[in-house]
Amino acid sequence: MRYYIIALIVFLLDQATKWLIVKNLALGETISVIGEFFQITSHRNRGAAFSILQNQRWFLIAMTLIIVVGILFYLNRTRKLDQKWLSMGLALVLGGAVGNFLDRLLFGEVVDFLMFHFEFINYTYPIFNIADSAIVIGVICIFIDSIIAWKKEKRGTAS
Repeated sequence: MRYYIIALIVFLLDQATKWLIVKNLALGETISVIGEFFQITSHRNRGAAFSILQNQRWFLIAMTLIIVVGILFYLNRTRKLDQKWLSMGLALVLGGAVGNFLDRLLFGEVVDFLMFHFEFINYTYPIFNIADSAIVIGVICIFIDSIIAWKKEKRGTAS
């Protein structure tokens, strides 16, 4: 149950921050947080991560539905096996996926607002949101679980 609560918290935090951006910033407006390095910028994305698959709304909605159903199935299975890293990762991905899914379903685009610019290499990282962050952290947790499982398996076969 706690992993579903984590997913819900991610979803609610994501939706609340997006609502604040939409209500308080005009599209394209920027607020400097740490000079030019970190800025809050009101942006909309009609695609997926890194703005790929632009204007493929229904494809992205369908894919997200399939992914969410898979995550729900797998999360229910893994939490019974006490795989904490994997369950946490799946919960974070679930909360983030549902957050961006709702934006896409209701508005046809996702609200992004976190922008980082690395002056020393003159590179601006693609603008993202809380849901995107949760998905990335979730994938890292899943990766950590895979490494732990691989090490356990390696130790078991070495004996």
